[in-house]
Amino acid sequence: MDLTWNAQEIAFRHDVRDFVNAELPSDIRAKVFRHQRLDKNDYLRWHRVLAAKGWGAPNWPVEFGGTGWGPLQRLIFEIECFKGGAPRLLPFGLGMIGPVLMKYGSKQLQDRFLSRMLTVEDWWCQGYSEPGAGSDLASLKTRAVRTADGYVVNGQKTWTTLGQYADWMFCLARTDTEAKPQRGISLLLIDLRQPGVTVRPIRTLDGGADVNEVWLDDVKVPFENLVGNENEGWTYAKYLLGHERTGIAGIGHCHRELQILKKLAADTLIDGEPASQNPRMKEKIVRIEIDIVALEMLLLRVAANSDQGPGPQASILKIRGSEIQQDLAMLQMEVMGVDTWPYDPSWMEPDTAFTGPGPEFAAAASAGYFDLRKTTIYGGTTEVQKTIIAKMILGS
Repeated sequence: MDLTWNAQEIAFRHDVRDFVNAELPSDIRAKVFRHQRLDKNDYLRWHRVLAAKGWGAPNWPVEFGGTGWGPLQRLIFEIECFKGGAPRLLPFGLGMIGPVLMKYGSKQLQDRFLSRMLTVEDWWCQGYSEPGAGSDLASLKTRAVRTADGYVVNGQKTWTTLGQYADWMFCLARTDTEAKPQRGISLLLIDLRQPGVTVRPIRTLDGGADVNEVWLDDVKVPFENLVGNENEGWTYAKYLLGHERTGIAGIGHCHRELQILKKLAADTLIDGEPASQNPRMKEKIVRIEIDIVALEMLLLRVAANSDQGPGPQASILKIRGSEIQQDLAMLQMEVMGVDTWPYDPSWMEPDTAFTGPGPEFAAAASAGYFDLRKTTIYGGTTEVQKTIIAKMILGS
């Protein structure tokens, strides 16, 4: 494939850049660049600005309300949004259950849910991992028992990102205890606003509470909320995970954090000169920029050659994207030096005046470092991804 930008793509890049500069609310931009916590309304406002422009679903086909953009346009859009300070688009609807419903869902489910994802009228979360079933997802214990008018679900999910805001969960549950593990699982859409649902926060290293435990006690799910066929949820789960892992590559995030890293290096002194001029630091920054360009090229190749959705190559993207994000956070910490050592989670709250020692951005660098420890775990650990690559790509 041709990896150079033509005139039309360059013009599109400028269109996206101008739009983000003009329409992204300034308070959201400030929070993002300072690595401060975003609240529910911040995400909703940005999603609705994009939906009004017709850009609410960059990766969807036109027939479902999307842009119909090709892989190059989607890449340009993601990079320019992130570099302009925009929050990430919520992946749970647009990038996960949305594509699954388009491919496997009934017309009724498509009509009911897809259009509402564009403006986040329904906030979705993922119900996959459990206390004893994370990397080995097929060992999940959550049960969905068939009754006369639907299913009754009992179980516990964990590491449920932004579940505290969610209206709906796409949930893997065991519907056949006698079948082989992968064969007895179904994918259900669960309304979290009903009795029997309990959501409790899990505090992470950076002091945030964006992940949660969710208990499901005799929660009712009507038959029409079953995605596809009963006991075939593993097929849909793998398809969804391919989309998730491609998104975890985080190419836009990498470009933004590189941009921030370069500014930090220019503004921070090492031995009396800007860190950006220090030979060892300069080499590290150049190396990670090369890694980002290589990741971008790999992402383009995978997207351009995948007509049926993400394949096992998504595991390569997931590994490299996760590692690069962690390396960027480490380098930001290294540039800021000892100022990043003290840390209080309250410094990251946008309504709290910064009172910590050292430059204000040092706290943000620490928070980013802590938070990004999880990228090589969620969406399937690095070890799991290497097993997929060995089996599905290398054939060993």
